[in-house]
Amino acid sequence: MATIWTHRDSNIRKTWFLITLFLVIVTTVGWVFSQIYGNPGIFIFAFLLSILMSVFSYWFSHKIVIAATGAKLLPDSAAPEVHNIIENLAITAGLPKPKVYIVDSPQPNAFATGRNPENAVVAVTSGILEKMNRTELEGVLAHEMSHIGNRDMLVSTVVVVLVGVVQLLADIFLRSMWWGGGNNDRDRGSAGGILLLIGIALAILAPIAAILIQLAVSRKREYLADASGALRTRYPEGLASALQKLAHDNTPMRQANHATAHLWLDDPYQGKKNTVSWLAKIFMTHPPIEDRIKRLREM
Repeated sequence: MATIWTHRDSNIRKTWFLITLFLVIVTTVGWVFSQIYGNPGIFIFAFLLSILMSVFSYWFSHKIVIAATGAKLLPDSAAPEVHNIIENLAITAGLPKPKVYIVDSPQPNAFATGRNPENAVVAVTSGILEKMNRTELEGVLAHEMSHIGNRDMLVSTVVVVLVGVVQLLADIFLRSMWWGGGNNDRDRGSAGGILLLIGIALAILAPIAAILIQLAVSRKREYLADASGALRTRYPEGLASALQKLAHDNTPMRQANHATAHLWLDDPYQGKKNTVSWLAKIFMTHPPIEDRIKRLREM
């Protein structure tokens, strides 16, 4: 129990660290571009936007994730087995039952989101309901419920919004410069030219920094959720078998996007592996599925 609380406290600290780092990145980019354009209002706008989006991401990011994935509320009558499994797992873990959503996709997958157990959401794809038996489905849902119990999704969900805002701001600044917004500074001499180069570099590097923040969400949270889920069901083979099916499934997901990829049980780009570059594979947000299966079968 002490280990679980330590992990929860660590995730809360990590969330505030990520938000602080996000504020620093956005305000730095805003200050540099306010100097380039000679307009202090840009810095004020960037600072206020970063604070607003940080607060917004904490309170509403789970709704943004639901909208981004196209998930719909799953009624009890439509999937009584899913609701029954989740309710039993919630009782066992001493958690409130989360809302259950479904994503219309043939790819078997699932995710959990929400800032705390009281506002948690578990979403499954239509594909996972079709391709998994009850034991495997129970293993998958136990994994997602473990994310809720461990408060992993607090960090994961906040990152979704923060990364998107940094990328959006950088794109706006680059486009404005492309259309000649920085001409005034180029006329000011070498100092203005240097500042302009710094601004371009920041606009290019800021999204990369945002992605690195996203990757700061440790792979250990997946390993921990696997282990916690297996302990809840007392049957590691259930989740191991489900992951085995995911490993052999190459069905693409239309709703896949890089901002929410780290939330899913397995990489939603699994159906597009042949088109992913070697560099992209280095930055995958999930640990190797074969390693996860091996660890479960060694429990």
